[in-house]
Amino acid sequence: MATLLEYLPLIIFFAVYKFVDIYWATGVLIVASVIQLAYHYFQSGHIATRHWIFFAIALVLGGMTILFQDEQFIMWKATVIYAILALLLLVSRYVFKKNLVEKSLIGLLKSVSEKEQGDNTDTPIVIPQSIYEQLNVMWMVLLAFVSALNLYVAYNFSLDTWVNFKVFGLMGITFVAILLTIMRIYKYLPEDNS
Repeated sequence: MATLLEYLPLIIFFAVYKFVDIYWATGVLIVASVIQLAYHYFQSGHIATRHWIFFAIALVLGGMTILFQDEQFIMWKATVIYAILALLLLVSRYVFKKNLVEKSLIGLLKSVSEKEQGDNTDTPIVIPQSIYEQLNVMWMVLLAFVSALNLYVAYNFSLDTWVNFKVFGLMGITFVAILLTIMRIYKYLPEDNS
């Protein structure tokens, strides 16, 4: 359910674009993002910083798209988001000496383990630091590549092709990256979690 909610504004954007146009789709994307923020707030009592950042980018670039009737602004949204994420991984790792991929995976694995075993999470999940470092670099490079790839598709192909790429291409690339991450850590997971 949470994964569907993350992609819901994108799915609605795609549907409205196909039936109306890019400007209506952009407006609906902004409204869907507001609804998504409200849902997160009522679900957990707070809104994660990343959701605020993604909403702000959608609001600013989407608003400019509608105001100036120029789809190029909304085309930059994915590039800006993926570039920020790549930059966060880079700066957090090499300036602040923190591996955000490691923190995310530890939190996710702990959450999954607690759901499966209740409070009896006696088996620690031990993944070598070198694996976390490899995954951090993989995600950093992938996000930077996708950021540039979005612009390449936006400026070298039709608007229809870009919208299809934004929805299906970016989602597919993300899915493959998640799959590669799981494959890389799979052998370190306890039997109960695998």
